[in-house]
Amino acid sequence: MPSSNPILPLILAFAAILLTAAVVHCGSPASLLTLERAFPVNQRVELEELRARDRARHGRLLRGVVGGVVDFTVSGTSDPYLVGLYYTKVKLGSPPREFNVQIDTGSDILWVTCNSCSDCPRTSGLGIELSFFDASSSSTASLVSCSHPICTSLVQTTAAECSTESNLCSYSFQYGDGSGTTGYYVSDMLYFDTVVGDSLIANSSASIVFGCSTYQSGDLTKVDKAIDGIFGFGQQELSVVSQLSSLGITPKVFSHCLKGEGNGGGILVLGEILEPNIIYSPLVPSQSHYNLNLQSIAVNGQLLPIDPAVFATSNNQGTIVDSGTTLTYLVETAYDNFVSSVTATVSSSTTPFLSKGNQCYLVSTSIDEIFPPVSLNFAGGASMVLKPGEYLMHLGIADDLVLKDKIFVYDLAHQRIGWANYDCSLSVNVSVTSSKDEFINAGQLSTSSSSQYMLFEPIPRSIKALLIHILVFSGFLYFVT
Repeated sequence: MPSSNPILPLILAFAAILLTAAVVHCGSPASLLTLERAFPVNQRVELEELRARDRARHGRLLRGVVGGVVDFTVSGTSDPYLVGLYYTKVKLGSPPREFNVQIDTGSDILWVTCNSCSDCPRTSGLGIELSFFDASSSSTASLVSCSHPICTSLVQTTAAECSTESNLCSYSFQYGDGSGTTGYYVSDMLYFDTVVGDSLIANSSASIVFGCSTYQSGDLTKVDKAIDGIFGFGQQELSVVSQLSSLGITPKVFSHCLKGEGNGGGILVLGEILEPNIIYSPLVPSQSHYNLNLQSIAVNGQLLPIDPAVFATSNNQGTIVDSGTTLTYLVETAYDNFVSSVTATVSSSTTPFLSKGNQCYLVSTSIDEIFPPVSLNFAGGASMVLKPGEYLMHLGIADDLVLKDKIFVYDLAHQRIGWANYDCSLSVNVSVTSSKDEFINAGQLSTSSSSQYMLFEPIPRSIKALLIHILVFSGFLYFVT
């Protein structure tokens, strides 16, 4: 980054007092201006409440200057035989409390475990200390009632339900792996660092709505992979991406670049990673997930004889980009054709065999010298070319597959997903332009015609790659050396 450091304007705070002041106008009678206290004279105000109020005020001032990019640190493991999830940290409430939450592009809601959840895990095999949210201990928290406009909107989309007894706006979600959570919605402060210019980090905050989980089931109850909650990166209105975008704090786009070699790692930002080689494919309209139109698969440049209808999006099938799914799944018809083609291509250079119903290959040299490239061809002429290491697993070891070593951009404003091959150990350019009014609310940000860019270094942590999920398939491809 350039070494220049823009100087932040000095913000002076004054106590608002009740008084009557004369405002002098030359040549006209004086008028009166009434000022009132923000807090009653005899009311005790906690220091943290004042700080939270000032942070919200400063955030509005910053948003009047320029939009920003929110950068999330990422932790986790890429090995599904161990944990198979990755997570980040969020700070919620006043005073702020830190929560470790799994990143999930297959759902929309950010939720954390309530302190009232009696059957939820109290320890975690991930080596993290679990935290529990207590709305009564946060000076800025408020429960979302059934009459709240957000709840009324969510009830129509089945993302919420109302209890006549408690008048709380509640939710109940079931995930694809059979796990589930039940709880109620809370409005409170989210704290984060926003990069608003060259080398300038602003401590920002925003009031958002999120879930407080009072019940969990399935894998969510297992101690070995227990986490504080789930961070939904979906595209619906209650996702944090959508909420921050509607407030004009961030663009309506997020990106990642996941390193596939060594210790893993990568970059995850609310912002647009810029790379000239990115190609885009349109999202399937009116879908709750990130559905793409997969049209064909080619092995070594030869299209497989697969009916495109098997890839069509419907109520119970389609091609979904989902960070909650560890492996790549194909519908059985497509999988059988795929395996047959790969096996025919490498049969003279490997020893194919079956192990527990999975196709395996015994190899004596580098897989890159033997196995063919595979192309996933999507609508819009966008092809994702996979190297052997991106569709094969070493027997007993699951590597970062399919999406590793690629930039992925989820452009919600234009309803498309883009990708490009990239060495994710390198820095990336991230746009924080304020001139793209399709990304921001007009009037909240400056409309400078120039764009600003900055470099983000990959986070040196081991994380799991996001993978394309296409229904269910009958096995895996392994190789043995």
